[in-house]
Amino acid sequence: MHLQTLTQPTYILNSSSFLPYSCFIVPFQPVVPYPKCVYDSNFKNGFCSLFKRVPRLLTSSRTHGGLIGIRCESFTDEDRFYMRRCVQLAKTAIGCTSPNPMVGCVIVKDGNIVGEGFHPKAGQPHAEVFALRSAGDSSEDATAYVSLEPCNHYGRTPPCTEALIRAKVKRVVVGMVDPNPIVASKGVERLRESGIDVTVGVEEELCKNLNEAYIHRMLTGKPFTMLRYSLSVNGRILSQLGEGSTQSEAASQVIIFTAGDTALNTELAQQGIETVVFDQISLNTILDYCGCQGFCNVLLDIQGDCDDLLELIEDSLEQGLLQKVMMEVFPLWDGSEGSSFLALKNLKRSFRLKKLKSTKVKDSVLIEGYFC
Repeated sequence: MHLQTLTQPTYILNSSSFLPYSCFIVPFQPVVPYPKCVYDSNFKNGFCSLFKRVPRLLTSSRTHGGLIGIRCESFTDEDRFYMRRCVQLAKTAIGCTSPNPMVGCVIVKDGNIVGEGFHPKAGQPHAEVFALRSAGDSSEDATAYVSLEPCNHYGRTPPCTEALIRAKVKRVVVGMVDPNPIVASKGVERLRESGIDVTVGVEEELCKNLNEAYIHRMLTGKPFTMLRYSLSVNGRILSQLGEGSTQSEAASQVIIFTAGDTALNTELAQQGIETVVFDQISLNTILDYCGCQGFCNVLLDIQGDCDDLLELIEDSLEQGLLQKVMMEVFPLWDGSEGSSFLALKNLKRSFRLKKLKSTKVKDSVLIEGYFC
């Protein structure tokens, strides 16, 4: 079976000709700029500059509640506009930031975007630092928008709160509080103590969806696991995933998980593929290993004949190890030999889904939902 993973965290597991191996693919997505951004030549450092006039939007305000331990402020449509831009910037580094979250930052002064940045990868400066460098002296008395609460501790990089304070920004707008206990609320508190006006909770759900895998790992200690498969209209598992469920994938690096003392395939070794040997393979052991490697998201893919995965899927559901399901239905009546149904006959109970969403993707329909 295969498990493919993005470094922002994603792994994909499916049946394959590699049996008795379990093969895990770790994809690394090349960073591709979004169309409306103008990036600096030093792109590998996550630094981008965009100096243009952004039209002011009609403003209104409302109270936004529900954040634990943080006083929520009113915010405007303009705040939402710039926060959505932060999320767009953050997605530029999808697949590259694990174990860190994806974060984007925008510096705005007098209705102008004077600086932008995103976090490119763990160990490199955070989004706020690149945005402040981009803005230069224009940061003074400006508003900084950031999709995740600025850190207030020394890790591999200095605190972003201190960078914002030194830059003399007037206001900081935060999409969501960081669930990391090292950070949670401390960044907001430090900024407010320094006299900076802080607004929290702008486009909070959008920011949470951006880093749902990171949030899950922070709260549970385990990677976020998603089940993916494609169906024909007569309910058969198709041999390939559709475009809708694979649109965020990229180039891959492979890790082989094998049970017992199976010898490492010489050809695979020559390709530089890592092999991990377990006495028994289960999703629990796989998640523990992936968690130790800093990955946040595991994709469990079902393609074609899935009989060898049924027991693993059943155990994963019973143990609550699956968080999300993504199913793509195609206008196809599949009568080919070898195709199978996803028949989980040994489940002891039913499993409800929440936050169901359907999306039309060319000729198919993509359905997404979360296990309750």
